[in-house]
Amino acid sequence: MTVAKIMSLKNREKIVMLTAYDYLTAKILDELKIDIILVGDTAGMVYAGYKNTLPITMDEMIYHARAVRRGAPGSFIIGDMPFLSYGTSIEESVRNAGRFLKEAKADAVKLEGGTALSQVISAIASVGIPVMGHIGLKPQSIHRFGHSIAGKNDSETEELIKDARAIEKAGAFAFVIEGTTEEAAREVTEKISIPAIGIGAGRYTDGQVLVITDMLGLDKDVNFKHNKKYADLYGIIKSSVSNYAGEVKSGIFPSEEQVFHRQ
Repeated sequence: MTVAKIMSLKNREKIVMLTAYDYLTAKILDELKIDIILVGDTAGMVYAGYKNTLPITMDEMIYHARAVRRGAPGSFIIGDMPFLSYGTSIEESVRNAGRFLKEAKADAVKLEGGTALSQVISAIASVGIPVMGHIGLKPQSIHRFGHSIAGKNDSETEELIKDARAIEKAGAFAFVIEGTTEEAAREVTEKISIPAIGIGAGRYTDGQVLVITDMLGLDKDVNFKHNKKYADLYGIIKSSVSNYAGEVKSGIFPSEEQVFHRQ
């Protein structure tokens, strides 16, 4: 998968994107040839236990991105730029974006923001780093905008279109559109020439992305409306660990099958 191939899928084939944060998960996604693997800043929540995505650092994101690359050597991997790793200055934004490619061998970066971040996107793209934008609900701006759904009326939809056009003009090859009404996301998708990857944005975007721990049901407390649970890993892991503990206590494990003997 390449930037050119991803862009060519618009209006032709739905794009599949999933998050990954570790070697073993990445291996599975690589075997399945998932279109895009996003090393999301959600790692701060689902792996580090932070309340939101804000505390995770560049060093932590590089660690996760390296692990994912080792597990998925043939996949298109995007590194999610964490809060305050961009936007403070053009120079720092470009430098941090470059770290994902130099240190983690990622293929591209993603950053949140529309019109206000167009100069940053342009600067990063101008040095040869592919950039995916992110509009609509922006988790890194939770303290400013909260979790309200965007695109509830014509005015909000126009703002989304304005943001999408700005990042398209700045050189982004695609963008995530998150937490919007289906009607707004459809209008944005149809009016912008680069692919729109939806999460909580309805059925008419160019592709979809989910947090892999959410769609696999690893956290019993996650019940987001936009998410579909394709498995119950929480239940499977809990049952398996319970069975293991019971067998150790009762002496069933290890059995003859799991022990070594002198020749």
